[in-house]
Amino acid sequence: MPVVGFLGAPSSAPYARYVAAVHQGLKEVGDIEGQNVRFEYRWAEGHYDRLPVLATELIDRHHAAVIVPIGGAPAVAAKAVTSIVPIVFNMTADPVELGLVASLNRPDGNVTGIAMMGVELEAKRLELLRELMPGSTLIAMLVNPSNAQAETQSREVQKAARAIGQQVLILSASTEQEIETAFAAFLRERAGALLVGADTFFTSQPAMFVVLTARHAIPAIYPWRPHVDAGGLMSYGANLLDAYRQAGVYAGRVLKGENPADLPILQSIKFELVINLKTARAIGLTIPPTLLARADEVIE
Repeated sequence: MPVVGFLGAPSSAPYARYVAAVHQGLKEVGDIEGQNVRFEYRWAEGHYDRLPVLATELIDRHHAAVIVPIGGAPAVAAKAVTSIVPIVFNMTADPVELGLVASLNRPDGNVTGIAMMGVELEAKRLELLRELMPGSTLIAMLVNPSNAQAETQSREVQKAARAIGQQVLILSASTEQEIETAFAAFLRERAGALLVGADTFFTSQPAMFVVLTARHAIPAIYPWRPHVDAGGLMSYGANLLDAYRQAGVYAGRVLKGENPADLPILQSIKFELVINLKTARAIGLTIPPTLLARADEVIE
C-alpha cells in the first residue's frame, strides 16, 4: 500500500482540518486511507532544523511514495534530501525563487504543488490595514526569520509602504517567547496596527495572537482566516481548505503515475477578506463601511 508522507514545520493540532482537506482531495481521485493508501506524519514542532531528518525518515523508514510538505521550509528540506521521490507542496513562498522548480508552467524535476500567494499579498494586506487605521503613523509587520521568504516579505511591504507614505516597523519572531518580545517592542514603539506575515509557525499559533492583540487592543490583519475564526480581527488571503484539497488531488494524481514535472504549479484563485465585528467592538474599533462592503464574510 503506497504511503503519503506529510511533513510540517509546526505542531499537528492547528493543521488537523487542513490535513483533512488533503485527504478529501486524495479521496476525489480514489485514494482512501486504509483501503489503498496509508499516511505517515512528521511535525517539527517549530524546530526547523529537524525537517531534513524527518524528511529522510519518511523516505528511508516508511518508503513514502509521495511527500506533501506543509509550507516552504518543509518543501525545501524535502527537496534537499531527495531528487527522486515526488514532492507535492502547499506553500505561500515563490517556489521558483526558492529553487524548488524551474518555472510555474513546467516545474521539471520531482516537485510540483500549490502556491497560495501569501507573500505576494503582503502589500495588499498593508493597504487594507491602512484603510482600517488611516491615522496610524506607524504600522508594524511581524516576520519569521526562519522563513526563507522573510527578507522578501519585508522588502515588498517596505516598498508598498513607501509608495503610500506609510512608516513600517519590521519585527521578527520564530518562537513563542520571541512573539511576546515582538509585542513588547510593538507597544514600546507605539505602533498603531500589526500586519502578521504569512508563515506556517504563525498560522499554528492563533490563540496566542488573539490573546496578545486583545490584551493590548491591537488591530491586526492575518494572511488567513483561522486567526479570525479564533477571535482575530481581520484576514485576507487564499482559501486554505480549497488550497489543501487541491494539493491532495495533485498527490493522488502522482500516486496514479503522473510525473510531477508535467503538473504545472497551481496558484490559488480563491481569496477571501474576513472581518470579525465582535472583535472590533471588543477593542473599541469601528470598521469603515467601505471595508465591510468588500468583505467576503463578516463574523458577527
